[in-house]
Amino acid sequence: MATNIIMPALEMAQETGVLVAWLKREGESVTKGEPLITVETDKVTVEIAATASGILGGILVQEGGQVPVGQTVGWLLAPGESVPSAAPANAPMARSSNSPLPPKETQGSNVALRYGLIEASPLARKIAQENGLDLASIKPVGKRIEKSDVLSAMQAREQAVAPQAGDTGRARTGTIDINRRVMASPKARRLAVELEMDLALIDGTGPDGAVLAADVITSHDTGRGRARSGTITAAPDLTAPGAAALRPYGESVGTMWKVMAERMSASWTTVPHFYLTREVQASALIDWRKKAAPTVEKRTGVKLTYTDLLVKIIAHALKNHPRLNSSWAGNNPAQPARGEIVRNEDVNIGIATALDDGLIVPVIRNCESLSEIATQRKDLIERAQAHRLNLADIAGGTFTLSNLGMYNVDAFNAIVNAPQAAILAVGRIADRVIALEGQAVVRPMMVLTLSCDHRVVDGARGAKFLDELASLIEDPWGLLA
Repeated sequence: MATNIIMPALEMAQETGVLVAWLKREGESVTKGEPLITVETDKVTVEIAATASGILGGILVQEGGQVPVGQTVGWLLAPGESVPSAAPANAPMARSSNSPLPPKETQGSNVALRYGLIEASPLARKIAQENGLDLASIKPVGKRIEKSDVLSAMQAREQAVAPQAGDTGRARTGTIDINRRVMASPKARRLAVELEMDLALIDGTGPDGAVLAADVITSHDTGRGRARSGTITAAPDLTAPGAAALRPYGESVGTMWKVMAERMSASWTTVPHFYLTREVQASALIDWRKKAAPTVEKRTGVKLTYTDLLVKIIAHALKNHPRLNSSWAGNNPAQPARGEIVRNEDVNIGIATALDDGLIVPVIRNCESLSEIATQRKDLIERAQAHRLNLADIAGGTFTLSNLGMYNVDAFNAIVNAPQAAILAVGRIADRVIALEGQAVVRPMMVLTLSCDHRVVDGARGAKFLDELASLIEDPWGLLA
């Protein structure tokens, strides 16, 4: 029997996935458990193993295609078996013989949907749900409701509510209800309302041109698709003379970059940031690395870095300052008083890692041994650069370290990696003239900048934590106290 290959749901809020690569060619044999496709989510790129053995056939989605979760992308066939004419995944869920039938006297589409009596493809159901359409009211052309049937119903609904001659086009509330006429994800619709954006003016990158949340963020950042006070502002004419300065950069970005932009925008606009800066002497840190590096390299074959030392120092300090290892939960702008601070029992340090297609934060756990920290760091960064991280590699972080010292950056302010409470930005180690016992001397110095979520951490708590970090960097023997 043919086994359908579907786009998996790897995250709770995942709506679509990008099929990055087929790891087998059509007609090749596949063994159960063998890597079959590479899928890109909004966080990582993951290899997906085959759920059954068979011959790959009937590929429906080519590499680079973005498809909804649950949609069939291909088939695993038995020798001599033909590709099915319809996907089992697209058929209604089978009802067991023990499942009760709906009462005859019960009316309404909700009952029909509940018992799976309406035959519709997953994509048709998704579009209908996102646009508030009742499947029971749609008459399919074929045996089941397809996407085209839902789109026809949407068009008929729009025509039914279209303004008559002389009508101003305004809804009774005085605003233009344009967002309902555009295919978009629920999250994109919410963002469009919050940012006062017109979905009709946003280019969608989702299936069949559907507008995704990342598209709304991108349009907002570029100033396009904005609608205010019941009016729609048309996008600027980028072909007009003198409009060269208005043209976008023109570089297409992948899912990871779009999601990074979305999340950083959300963190910057919703988290009340404040910053604490401290310049520290790095002489002891340099000596510590020189003494510990040979031992670590002999044990693991990994070169010890300043990032490894800082991870150990941060983990030690967080145990003494649990509020910095906490997170803000229950964020509701309408009811800010209902938020709460959640303390994390584990100390897991995320390492901000820059890739060509975005920023990712793999997480180091068990931050006690320098050898273990260095080994994890090397493995995580190498797999991040090769796009081979798993979801477990980026989950569970409680604090983030962003070190740009290797790029000769002196100091910078980092954006909090919500829902974490804080992130530490570290600059390079450089010789600077300082006053020491009344004399001007040259010492290797580094700048630490702590960014905090003021809902979780106040200035005093942040300052005490930063002071302990500075003390441990200037005197690492404090780790043994």
